[in-house]
Amino acid sequence: MPLLSGLLIDGVEHREGGVILSTRVLSSTARCHGCQQPSARVHGRYLRQLRDLATAGIGLILQVQVRRFRCDNVACTVVTFAEQVDGVTTPHARFTPGLRVTLTEIGLALAGRAGARLAAVLGMPAGRDTLLRLVKVLPDPTATAVTVLGVDDFAFRRGRHYGTVLIDMATHRPIEMFDGRDGNSLAAWLRQHPEVEVICRDRAGGYGEGARQGAPDALQVADRFHLWMNLGQAVEKTVNAHRAGLAAPTPPPAGDTAPEVVQPLPEKKIVTRLRANYTAVQELTAQGMSKAAIGRKLGLHQATVRKFANARSIEDLTAVTEQRTHVVGPFTGYLHQRWNEDERNATQLFREIQQKGYPGGELAVQRYLRSFRKGRGHAPHPGPKPPTVRQVTSWIMTHPDRVDSRDAAKLRDIRNRDQSLDRLVKHVRAFAVMMTSRHGDRLDDWITAAENDTMAPLAGFARNLRRDIDAIRNGLTLPHSSGPVEGSINRIKMIKRQMFGRAGLSLLRKRVLLAR
Repeated sequence: MPLLSGLLIDGVEHREGGVILSTRVLSSTARCHGCQQPSARVHGRYLRQLRDLATAGIGLILQVQVRRFRCDNVACTVVTFAEQVDGVTTPHARFTPGLRVTLTEIGLALAGRAGARLAAVLGMPAGRDTLLRLVKVLPDPTATAVTVLGVDDFAFRRGRHYGTVLIDMATHRPIEMFDGRDGNSLAAWLRQHPEVEVICRDRAGGYGEGARQGAPDALQVADRFHLWMNLGQAVEKTVNAHRAGLAAPTPPPAGDTAPEVVQPLPEKKIVTRLRANYTAVQELTAQGMSKAAIGRKLGLHQATVRKFANARSIEDLTAVTEQRTHVVGPFTGYLHQRWNEDERNATQLFREIQQKGYPGGELAVQRYLRSFRKGRGHAPHPGPKPPTVRQVTSWIMTHPDRVDSRDAAKLRDIRNRDQSLDRLVKHVRAFAVMMTSRHGDRLDDWITAAENDTMAPLAGFARNLRRDIDAIRNGLTLPHSSGPVEGSINRIKMIKRQMFGRAGLSLLRKRVLLAR
């Protein structure tokens, strides 16, 4: 019969679970695992079953007749030992080394349930607990010297439980994960790795302080992506504060007819409530009351009180409310036209816009037309719909060469009408040139110019840059980027979803550090 890795095949049997090969070891001697001396004294025999890699989707089981030998070395503590076949058997194993490696790779790639389903299809059935056990016993990757380190946090459960991942920026591979995102854990790790010279991080204060404590001589580099994102948030707030100037002026009516006096719409109830709460919180804060005491007095949550206390003006709070797009919004032009044509039946108007794709209900149409019934008489003449705050923000934050020509023309009109937004565009483009061309030496001048301008959100963003100005200047000067870190965070999210968010740190760490 043929040989198989030092085994002599005595027989082949087909069963429901696959093919069973009856084998025995060809060699007449074996080496003691204690003293490594060969022995030919057979003490006994027993049958051992090992599952091997599948062939053509058919499971393969090796039934090996194993002998036990007596050790002839009187100085050895081992009395009897079982023979092992290189590449086929290992002590106490139910799998051959080849099958164990394959199942381990399946476990790393797909974890428990999904891995078990794939293994069964491939003819190598294994339970999900078996796959997870194989992954957990893997040794950690060999530690190497890291000169450029990336650090960021990830969520086990968003808003409640976070962890930290460290990335070797030279290989773009994760090298460590630990629970929590405080600076003390990062500082402790850095003290054990004094070779770190550059630390790429976001602008979170905890990691900045941990880097200063653990590696005071290392350069800290702030992530440019987060800088640009924070600038975009300041731009959106600024545009929202000037949203009244986004609409083109209405052309005067033709002829000598005097323009119709249009009464302003009544203030929304939610805006009135926000205004009252904002005024009360500001007054109580000026009296020296704590946020908790103000919350108890006004019946507000402490986080809400903090939002009112930190707001620069009531416009900052009502901005989001005013930005909400009504479900009737896309059809207001048609409603205005029909209303001015003396069609005052809300049900009829609802049916007409429903045929044009209106997805809402009749009650929303009635509420929208109610303001015209209370004294306005005529709806404003339909005109071009002004761009939204987010649209204008997108135009400002996009490279001029990549903005559509029609949108660029709209942005030029807005800049011509509003000098504040014109200055905002200039500030943003100066920051973009500084960031993409690595001119960190211009940062101080840019911050000063933004702080001296009248746009509060932009000035607040500029003042906040001073808190971490060294790391930000390095981020705008050095070529290092946190892109690989963000890529690893996305990969961690994928692995978490694959395990339905139920993986603990030990299993998640193994899969992140070892999976290819």
